[in-house]
Amino acid sequence: MTRPARRTRRTLQMAGAGVAALLALSACSSSGSDSDSAAKSDSSTSASPKLSGTVTVFAAASLKESFTALGRQFEKEHPGTKVTFNFGGSDTLAASITGGAPADVFAAASPKTMAIVTDKKDAATAPATFVRNQLEIATLPGNPDKIASLKDLTKSGLKVVLCDKTVPCGAAAQKALDAAKLKLTPVSYEQDVKSALTKVELKEADAAVVYKTDVHAAGDKVEGVEFPESAGAVNDYPIALLKDAPNAEAGKAFIALVQSAEGRQVLTQAGFLEP
Repeated sequence: MTRPARRTRRTLQMAGAGVAALLALSACSSSGSDSDSAAKSDSSTSASPKLSGTVTVFAAASLKESFTALGRQFEKEHPGTKVTFNFGGSDTLAASITGGAPADVFAAASPKTMAIVTDKKDAATAPATFVRNQLEIATLPGNPDKIASLKDLTKSGLKVVLCDKTVPCGAAAQKALDAAKLKLTPVSYEQDVKSALTKVELKEADAAVVYKTDVHAAGDKVEGVEFPESAGAVNDYPIALLKDAPNAEAGKAFIALVQSAEGRQVLTQAGFLEP
């Protein structure tokens, strides 16, 4: 009688342990399932909404070619969106923004011009430097005046164009001239770098101090001459989402594209420097 009783108790204990193991396994499985469901729920909740509508970007004139290309890429990646640009002198664009002009994104050619906007609390995000740009002398094709240095721009009878000193390219040019201890009186001061370059392209000027990116974009319409003083007058380009952006989500996405590896490739191919 004693041995069968012991055997029965041992059998029941083993059965009980098996049931407990099964229950534990079931609980783990249930927990894992709940966790997976929660993860899927979180994933679906955090998924970015489909972008649509117009993105308005105010950008420095020197960004025209590269940003136009990025705008086309953005529209292709986000069907239903349209990117519109307002290119010009950064100081003029900044004044428009602080004056209430509706825009989603501002990309300036210098921290100083971006500060016009941030000082008025008109930026929604902290400005981030995304590229840098260096100056170059643009001459007529073939460089008929044999310009080889910044000093050569002071030759008598040479018609030289500069950007206005309030514009980033003009401020950088003045910084380079000061470093070289040179005084230069241009035939005109232009409100943005594209206007300065156009004077040379139309042969209304013999040379202009512009950005390398603009010389690159002009192709064989001008010839570029590098000068060492430009290394001390490189401009940082900041970008920021604006406070009252009409299409903030799309504006953030455009900034993300500009800062992405794909965006960086487009910009560096245009002649911009890494930030």
